[in-house]
Amino acid sequence: MEPVVGVFASLSQAQEAAARLRERGFREITLLTAGTSDRKVESAVPTADMEQPGMGPAMGGVVGGALGVAGGLEVGAAVATLLVPGVGPVIAMGLLAAAVLGAGGAAAGVAAGSALEHSLADGLPKDELFLYEDALRHGKSVLICRAEDEDRAVAVRGVMTLAGAETLDAAREQWWIGLRPVEEEHYRAEGHDFVQDEDRYRHGFEAALNPDFRGQRYEEAEQHLRQRYRAEYDQFAFRRGYERGSNYYRGLKDARKS
Repeated sequence: MEPVVGVFASLSQAQEAAARLRERGFREITLLTAGTSDRKVESAVPTADMEQPGMGPAMGGVVGGALGVAGGLEVGAAVATLLVPGVGPVIAMGLLAAAVLGAGGAAAGVAAGSALEHSLADGLPKDELFLYEDALRHGKSVLICRAEDEDRAVAVRGVMTLAGAETLDAAREQWWIGLRPVEEEHYRAEGHDFVQDEDRYRHGFEAALNPDFRGQRYEEAEQHLRQRYRAEYDQFAFRRGYERGSNYYRGLKDARKS
């Protein structure tokens, strides 16, 4: 199955796309949106029709904004809260939420006990996770739909585009545009040519945000970085980007704690 991801400026756009996808027969859908803890799901909320054995039949408790998220997904879709550095609680509804509840039990899902990076449905590229997080950090919503084949994936992309989705490639460029001036200034201040080294520097920065390497110093991750970034892992620009990316991620975690 191929995951198709759309980033939406508003929750209503994401809900509209989810509704249209359901009308076309798509069921493996996840909707992510930043939430607060000021609303409650008072009644039981059973998991959706993609439920797997062992999933709790119902859940309750504090799920910020969950009632509003329900639009666009079938009544009774699973709802869970996850944690994102720099954002806090994020509401997950649909397939990903069902996976979280099945793995940790309904109560654990509601309690926001699982980080997003440890709750990804199978098949979602880890090296794109930071883009989902950045979108949520800026108040956007993320819709993920799994398609059986490329033809169905094309159909999903069409629905998302009509509903106003931003592609991940566009989201990636916007993310870097926001960071680039500070990173360029910092790199130039150390006496290096940022324009010449930018690609390697950026690859290192993004590598530090991959869940496989988060929290690891360059020396700790070097062996695995060598396997994944064979042509550039030992270049100064890559290593400096990795170190700066690690600092960036720590800053996000510290901001959430404070």
